[in-house]
This record gives sequence, C-alpha cells and structure tokens, in this order.
Amino acid sequence: MTTTGTLHHVELWVPDLNRAVTSWGWLLTALGYEQFQDWPAGRSWRLGPTYVVVEQSPALSADTHDRLRPGLNHLAFHVASRAEVDALVDEAPKHGWTLLFPDRHPHAGGPDTYAAYMEDTDGFEAELVAS
Repeated sequence: MTTTGTLHHVELWVPDLNRAVTSWGWLLTALGYEQFQDWPAGRSWRLGPTYVVVEQSPALSADTHDRLRPGLNHLAFHVASRAEVDALVDEAPKHGWTLLFPDRHPHAGGPDTYAAYMEDTDGFEAELVAS
C-alpha cells in the first residue's frame, strides 16, 4: 500500500544511456533498488513503490546536465550508516562518480550531517545521507 505524497518515480533524461546505466545502475543497485524495466532507450530500478528511470533523451540541447541551472539539482538517498556511506564513496569512482566537495567531506552539508555528494560523468548529482 502506498501513502499519499510518496514519490512514485523520477525520470532522468540523460545524454548517454550506457554511461547512465554504469553510474546510476550501480548506485541504485547498491542502495537496494532492483532492475524494474528495460527498453532500447531506457532502464529503471525500483525500491518499494518508487522507481528511478534513466532514459536517453531524444532532444539533446547539451552534452551534460548542469545541476546549477534551473531544474533538478540532485537526488538524495537515505543510507543506513556512516560506514555504508564510506563504502559507497570508496567504490563510486569505479562506476563513473566523482566526490564533490572533498575538502569538506563528509560534513559538506554541515557539522551535524554525514553525507557524500557525488557527480556522475554527465553532471547529475546524488547525495548519500547517513541515517
């Protein structure tokens, strides 16, 4: 049963499906999502009632996403522990992710926050927040 207001899905239109599958597929699977749908231009992963879609855009106006322009800035995910955040950060570069704000990691969100801010090859950001 779903709750009103629960996120149903997020769809990211990406410039290159294979790159997105490499980065987002790894991250979502590591966070407990399971592959849900697969079609020539896209793929999705689901956790509970929510799923995340990456789809190659048919109308590219740029080669990368700019999270600083109007539109989506980032997706933030709960992570069970600080150790799990650290493990994901260690593994992330192998899957196309770069740690943002490394000089302030893991407290870039403030002294009371333990999180990782990562950007994939195409400029999409994911935040991993330790519970």
